Amino acid sequence: MGQIYKMAFRAIGRNRRRSFFSALAISVGLALLILMASVVEGEMGSAIDKAILLQSGHLQVRAASYDENKSSLKWEDLVQNPDQVTSQIAAFSQVEAATPRLYASGFLSKGDQSAGARIFGIEPESAANKPYKDGVISGNYLTADDREGVLVGKPLADKLHLSAGDQVNLSVNTANGDVVEQTFNVRGIYSTGTYGFDSGTIFLPLAKAQAITQTENHASTIYVLLKDSAFTDSVANALTGTGLKILTWKNLNSLIVDWEATAKSYMSLFYLIVLAITASVIINTLIMSVYERTREIGILSAIGMKGRRIMGIFLAESSLLAVGGVFMGILLGLLSVYLFNINGFYIGNMGLSGMLVTDTIYARLTANNTVSLAIVTFIVTILAGLYPAVMASRMEPVEALRAEK
Repeated sequence: MGQIYKMAFRAIGRNRRRSFFSALAISVGLALLILMASVVEGEMGSAIDKAILLQSGHLQVRAASYDENKSSLKWEDLVQNPDQVTSQIAAFSQVEAATPRLYASGFLSKGDQSAGARIFGIEPESAANKPYKDGVISGNYLTADDREGVLVGKPLADKLHLSAGDQVNLSVNTANGDVVEQTFNVRGIYSTGTYGFDSGTIFLPLAKAQAITQTENHASTIYVLLKDSAFTDSVANALTGTGLKILTWKNLNSLIVDWEATAKSYMSLFYLIVLAITASVIINTLIMSVYERTREIGILSAIGMKGRRIMGIFLAESSLLAVGGVFMGILLGLLSVYLFNINGFYIGNMGLSGMLVTDTIYARLTANNTVSLAIVTFIVTILAGLYPAVMASRMEPVEALRAEK
């Protein structure tokens, strides 16, 4: 085996430029795969993380008849005594935060300009609302006893030309189907870096939201954050006996989950194309090597070297190219992900509905993707060398010796 690799190494060194560019083709292909996998992982992972933190949580507990699409405010569609239910859920050791929320729809207006908005009634002091609190870019955050303040997203504030301290009129649907209007002060303007969420969501303290919608002591949902996503199913199963509907983050973000599966399917096709191009380079390199060494192959056969050992020499060459190419490819991949993440890739508002896509895409490099792609690239390179190796092993010694130098 050592002799075979020694001969293979010497053969690669005969044409160093060609060997280098062959290994470079492998490395560039692998680096491209690592970068693309990291970008998809970063975008999909970021979309799911944002959706969980901003909107869905890991779990939501609702009344069985509640319809999220209608944002119903009828008492029979809401969770009664939400504080009591929240206390029971918060007692689980796996729960990081549990808080009631009230959802309503309405219009925000200033002067002759108006825009539709989804209203979140929240408990401002809850740890679950940290992303909104940390996202305040001007003005102040809400307090639980604030009865005249509202928190507005930056895109919505820009649309209505609002600044912290301005007065706005908010029209809201109520539990009995009426519409009430009240003047509020813009306490602050926030940005979570997610246009789809910030452009249509405003916040009120839960007590004020309940009062204006006439839903006192009721909530649309109990929003639950867990210490780890792995606890989702176990906590959901433990809550099934409450008589309420339990929804997990997968149920609440089915569009993102389906989109992720579709994206990975398309990426698999992209991987195959890149690997096929890489394999063609290796096949071409080794076939050229076979033709250049025809007389050498004939001499080796004439002195008694078996065909399988000749095949082993060319497979050893492809393995050496694979090792060098994969090693360089991992380094190039790491460098490309690092350079990509310096500023990310700004996409702004993509106009996607049902998905919370961040304004800027960042790559997320994982050990699993890196190792699996490196292994696949190595295997494909070895398989690419199989045809030239078989071709060399089946040469007739007499015909090979007659070949021109």
